[in-house]
Amino acid sequence: MNRELWQILFGLFGGLAVFIYGMNLMSEGLQKAAGEKMKTILGLLTRNPVMGVLAGALVTAVLQSSSATTVMAIGFVSAGLMSLPQSISIILGANIGTTMTAQLLAFKISDFIYVIIFAGFLVNFAGRGEKTRAVGQTVFAFGLLFEGIEIMGGVMQPLASSPVFTGLLGRVADMPVLGVALGTVMTVVVQSSSATIAVLQNFAAQAGPDGVSSVIGLAGAIPVLLGDNIGTTITALLASIGQSRDAKRTALAHCVFNISGCLLFIWFVKPYARLIAFLSPKGPEVEVISRQIANAHTLFNVTMTVLWVPLLGVLVRLVTRLVPDGPIAAGNVLQPHFLDRSLLGQPAAALHLVALEVLYLSGVLQDVLRTTAAAVRAGAAEPPAGLREKAAAVHTLSGAVTDYMAELYASGALTGQQADESAGVLYILSDIDRIGLICDEMAANIAAHRAPGAALRYTDDALREIADSLDTIDEMFGHAVQVLQGSNAEAAASIRAEKDRLLDLDLEVRRRHASRVKEGLCSAALTAPFGTVVHGIDRMGNACVNIAEAALGKASLSALLQPGMARPAGA
Repeated sequence: MNRELWQILFGLFGGLAVFIYGMNLMSEGLQKAAGEKMKTILGLLTRNPVMGVLAGALVTAVLQSSSATTVMAIGFVSAGLMSLPQSISIILGANIGTTMTAQLLAFKISDFIYVIIFAGFLVNFAGRGEKTRAVGQTVFAFGLLFEGIEIMGGVMQPLASSPVFTGLLGRVADMPVLGVALGTVMTVVVQSSSATIAVLQNFAAQAGPDGVSSVIGLAGAIPVLLGDNIGTTITALLASIGQSRDAKRTALAHCVFNISGCLLFIWFVKPYARLIAFLSPKGPEVEVISRQIANAHTLFNVTMTVLWVPLLGVLVRLVTRLVPDGPIAAGNVLQPHFLDRSLLGQPAAALHLVALEVLYLSGVLQDVLRTTAAAVRAGAAEPPAGLREKAAAVHTLSGAVTDYMAELYASGALTGQQADESAGVLYILSDIDRIGLICDEMAANIAAHRAPGAALRYTDDALREIADSLDTIDEMFGHAVQVLQGSNAEAAASIRAEKDRLLDLDLEVRRRHASRVKEGLCSAALTAPFGTVVHGIDRMGNACVNIAEAALGKASLSALLQPGMARPAGA
């Protein structure tokens, strides 16, 4: 392999690396600047498929990545936050939104690239506010994206005059199937249809032997474009591995959409090329073909979306038949139910899942509280089956959520507001975890003093008093969960009143224990372990008050829950 060919290959891959890095950096900057707005857009989805398409197109146009939107939709449907028809409508819209990248690349702004890069760097470096710096990062990345295109265009110029290469391209132009295969393989390897379409646009803009016509021509570029659309579905398929059946169906719907479009358009490549040429700006082919390819990409996805939206029900039934329902497996209480690591790059969506996981965890804890109270009231000689497992699950799940949020922090994608919300969630988790640990210790304490042959045994009266106190804790925690979900201050007021009642009950329980010891009904040696139980109840009450007060401050989960998607504890 000669030196010139090595330079072309390294230049091509180097330019591609700069392009993909710029696109990812721009997506990250846009998320920081408008992440909450994107969450609101998806949260306002209705059952109307058209609204879903518009939301998917808008979010993808902002993120500049259909893969990001697709992965987000798959994560949402996997967690049960979104129905299958909603997620599919978002996927349809994402296919339209991703064409905006090609439209932007069709603009000839090579004379302004370094001005854009410098301006973006200046704003990012000197900006004081976080959103200002995010805007600067976006502008800087936008310039890098075009610089990558320029690098690729420069190194591909010698190929346009190579007889061997032009001969290969002639075969692609005459055999559309070969062009589809080439586009598919390129996108599967690069994992970005935007990148491969950018390469296609730049290469097509190279002049052939006559110096006027494109080296590949629009009719030769369209099959490659169709293959790019098929190749991009691999991202969705990879994201659906290990996910729910509806997540797999969403990814499959993405495949059906693009493959059906390819099978339809492949028969009309030349008439379609003439239509695009008629609708696009006129001029020498090498000067307008980049815009023609962008228009062909946009019209293809708009046409297929218009065809599939009325048939959304058919598409849902088709993917449901291809991925049928199976036996429902029992859920593992020790495993997170909503957290999805594929969404760590989408902090607004990831924090939404964190909020749902905390609500699920709260439901597990309420089950632990009620089971503990019932066991204490019954004077069980050992903790009930499953109680210790569920108490351990509270600790395990709170640790899993904490680890997930640590990864979010490490990604550097959180805005200042999202970081504050995350800190509030961590504060709440510590109190939830504390209540679960106290329940576990209490159940073990009481069982040890009710076991057959135990030297010291709690009386039935003592157990009834402890169970009544646990009932109060259950009520307090239930109100705390209501406050977490955005309930009004009435629930918080109820918690404070219940805390006062719990304090009175605490004093009364201790006084009655002293009376039983005095009357010889209870051993004085039980005072220390009994006092540990009562103190544990007091600590749980304080934890409930802490949760409610934190939720009324900056730790409310309602800010992280999208409209219409909130779930009650234990859902």
